[in-house]
Amino acid sequence: MYRQQPTLFPSTAGEDYTHLGFGLGTDSAGLAMTGGWTHNDDDGDAASLGLGFNVPLGPFLATVGGKGIYTNPNDGDEGYAAAVGGGLQWKIGDSFGLFGEMMFERILQSTGQTFYCMITQGTGAIINIILDPILIFGLFGVPKMGIQGAAAATVFGQIVAMFLALILNHSKNKEVRINFRSFTPNWRTISIIYQVGVPSIIMQSISSVMTFGMNKILIGFSETAVAVFGVYFKLQSFIFMPIFGLNNGMIPIVAYNYGARSKKRIMETVWLSIGIAVGIMLIGLMVFHLMTPQLLMLFQADEEMLAIGVPALRIISLSFLFAGYCIIVGSVFQALGNGVYSLIISVARQLVCILPLAWFFARTFGLHAVWLSLPLAEITSVVLSSVLFRKIYLDKIKPLGQAAA
Repeated sequence: MYRQQPTLFPSTAGEDYTHLGFGLGTDSAGLAMTGGWTHNDDDGDAASLGLGFNVPLGPFLATVGGKGIYTNPNDGDEGYAAAVGGGLQWKIGDSFGLFGEMMFERILQSTGQTFYCMITQGTGAIINIILDPILIFGLFGVPKMGIQGAAAATVFGQIVAMFLALILNHSKNKEVRINFRSFTPNWRTISIIYQVGVPSIIMQSISSVMTFGMNKILIGFSETAVAVFGVYFKLQSFIFMPIFGLNNGMIPIVAYNYGARSKKRIMETVWLSIGIAVGIMLIGLMVFHLMTPQLLMLFQADEEMLAIGVPALRIISLSFLFAGYCIIVGSVFQALGNGVYSLIISVARQLVCILPLAWFFARTFGLHAVWLSLPLAEITSVVLSSVLFRKIYLDKIKPLGQAAA
């Protein structure tokens, strides 16, 4: 859930001038308003009123809007003006833990130290789950923070994981020694990184837009519905974490064997990874269906949360049946240099399917049907993934033949 908080800009006054201003929702998602009035004894008056809309895009807050301006100078005629534009805000402090953790974990991963990546990610997730009920519901004398408490728990877990990843890099990673004094930008290397990374960047932004949109839909029912959606994401991370770990090992194997022109090893790796991923997700599906109340009670769920959360988790977890396959196939696209395929699937799943379906179900059938949008979108993802995988198989894998490993 996103709440607009009023921000009163400081007023200033001098010997012959006065300025008053205000802002509402300028640093949060949704509508934002700004206004100001300036009076100068020598020059006259000026006033402005602006209206914009903020959209979260990953670590950024994108703003589009317009402003009307009125001027009434002492030595001229009054006038009016209008302007439209946009911009990006980036709260570096809020992104510090998230991107620091990702960077140090990728350095560990690149040198084969994926076990330590598991430790850092698991530590951050466990800290998050422990702090969530404490900060959300105000346990052990801690002030009750509600949804803001969930955000604080997430950020704190990320910061702890970042420092742990830094320590593990220093103590366990002998191949790469981090020395900030010797850092020199290499623009060719940066360009190559962004050629591979831009689709992933866009996919992360799409995920933020989807979460924002779902929260807006769910808040129309209750804050508890939003909290249930957040709890689901916390819990599903434990199911998906082994799949992402599997990806970390699969992607270099597929990429290396593509370079070695070994079709046999590529396909063996892909099918084995799909089988393992689907098996893990089936276990997760059973856990979510058989232990739903117990999972919710980890977050000190009250009767309302249980009433909403039990059917919600059971419905959403049906998407696990398809998610394992889709994650592995998407990683094959990235390993073979076709990350844009993963981007197409992500856009179709999250923006074309989830949000429109959730909006339609919310207005037609009620809250219980909103959760169906996720497994239905996953079915679309399976179809698209299969079509694009067949294309990449015919274009890139099949021509390799049976080269010796």
